[in-house]
Amino acid sequence: MVDSTDKKLLDILKENSRLSFADLGRKINLSPSSVRERVQKLEEEGVIKKYDIQINNKLIGYDLEAFILLKVFPGKLKYVINKVNEFPEITVAHRITGNQNIHLKVVVENQLRLQKLLDKLMQFGDTNTFLILSEITK
Repeated sequence: MVDSTDKKLLDILKENSRLSFADLGRKINLSPSSVRERVQKLEEEGVIKKYDIQINNKLIGYDLEAFILLKVFPGKLKYVINKVNEFPEITVAHRITGNQNIHLKVVVENQLRLQKLLDKLMQFGDTNTFLILSEITK
């Protein structure tokens, strides 16, 4: 069971998962050992699935981000779901409802790389691509 203190802890960790247990404790008025126990419990229960980083892709040469909706050819969905992990350009993939089956977020160097990726994906089904112009944060 997640209580209000756990929720506060999760909110802080969402903003900066690198804070020490002491720093976290100061923010929610708990000792470092209490924070450590809570974090370990949240990890064990699967509430915290992983810790990751956010990369500024443009600074490492990946100038183009896009969403691709894929309508998989009949009878190929399970196969395609298993193949998605083989594409390093795909950073996020979801199985969805509606006219399409899969929603992908991709990061590529340029339009040519996007075109090559789309050529590969089109063997699995019809694609609909949306270039990301900017990110809107709350």
